Amino acid sequence: MRSEEHAGWERDFPIRYVLVREDTDGEEEAVLWGRCAEAEGLFMDAPPLPREVLTFRGCPRESLLVQAVTHAAEPVRLLGDGMLSIEPADPSNGGPSHHWDLEDTTVLAQWPTPGDPGRVDIVVGTSVREDDYWGSKRLPSSPRFDLWFPSIRGDSPSGGCRSIDGLFTPRPQRPTQPVHLIGCEPAAPLLALLCRPLPQQGDPITLWRLDRHGRTMTGYHLDLDIVEARPSVLGGALIDVTITDPGDNRPTPAARPVWEIWFDGVPMRPNQWAHFDAEGRSEWLDLTRAGLYGLQGLSGGTYHLDGQHVTDRTGLLLALGEALLGPGAHYGRDLDSVQDYLCGGLSVVPPFTLVWHHADIARRALAGHILDHLGGLSYFEVTVNLLREYGVTVVLQ
Repeated sequence: MRSEEHAGWERDFPIRYVLVREDTDGEEEAVLWGRCAEAEGLFMDAPPLPREVLTFRGCPRESLLVQAVTHAAEPVRLLGDGMLSIEPADPSNGGPSHHWDLEDTTVLAQWPTPGDPGRVDIVVGTSVREDDYWGSKRLPSSPRFDLWFPSIRGDSPSGGCRSIDGLFTPRPQRPTQPVHLIGCEPAAPLLALLCRPLPQQGDPITLWRLDRHGRTMTGYHLDLDIVEARPSVLGGALIDVTITDPGDNRPTPAARPVWEIWFDGVPMRPNQWAHFDAEGRSEWLDLTRAGLYGLQGLSGGTYHLDGQHVTDRTGLLLALGEALLGPGAHYGRDLDSVQDYLCGGLSVVPPFTLVWHHADIARRALAGHILDHLGGLSYFEVTVNLLREYGVTVVLQ
């Protein structure tokens, strides 16, 4: 379905959201479930993960992890964000694999493993984010525990251990914040759901955010678990629907002012993103991906990149998109996708000339953003080298 077909109604306020059921296989059209004037409670910072205490049992003394935390002169206490994987010690035997993110990890204590002087037990405080994709708590028959901490080493495991105390315990549940769909005009599938006794356990639904012209700006996936449906505060035949557990991955409050600008349509003036912080710029970059610019392998000519506001990676990508395709345009979410655009398709492709004005602003701002896997160059240097490698004449001014 096209959102533009459902964007108009005879009321004094616009439709800002539509509820749709999308076919995950992409074989069928999305089905309209309802149209809404507003969604209150949608924008929210994710609540912090609860803190937990884990003990890594039997870490080899020769590992980088143990060497770092037991260093006599300057032992490392703040390990930062890391990752844990549990896989079969013998990959040929197969078996379940498990992965966790360990956030803001701090060393609380360490001591020699009892009965094994070649190993160390390390106690840490951390926040655990479990990857439940595999849907099983069963360990491999002979598990291997690997730990990655980029603060010690990023390209290979920092160490391992024989077991972990405190890992396989019930995770504390974070509180949920409901979302209220205000001024909702339900379509037949939603009406059928509402005819059942509440609370409802609904299907996965997508909330499309529309601009003033009915174009879909972005979408948010939610589980339609309804706890209340009532006559709307906006009157008429509309209803307000409360969804009790819409999910964690919500747009942050930084998205709200960005979405308000884009509600009037794709921005027509350059640098409207410049005054936003890192989160706001990231939201702006997300919205640029919906644009279709009708270009097919356009090459040649000279383009001007306004570098006055390129003070972070996202600003660089936004300025590059505006320089090549105009305000609100997209030329990659990261350097890998920039490389894809340079190779061809619906885009501006080399050869062409890019005049980068105020290039020193980006050079200074990104000097600390070092890409170790690319020879220790800064993000600015890697970007310039990438453009030149694919045939762009880059003029730094």
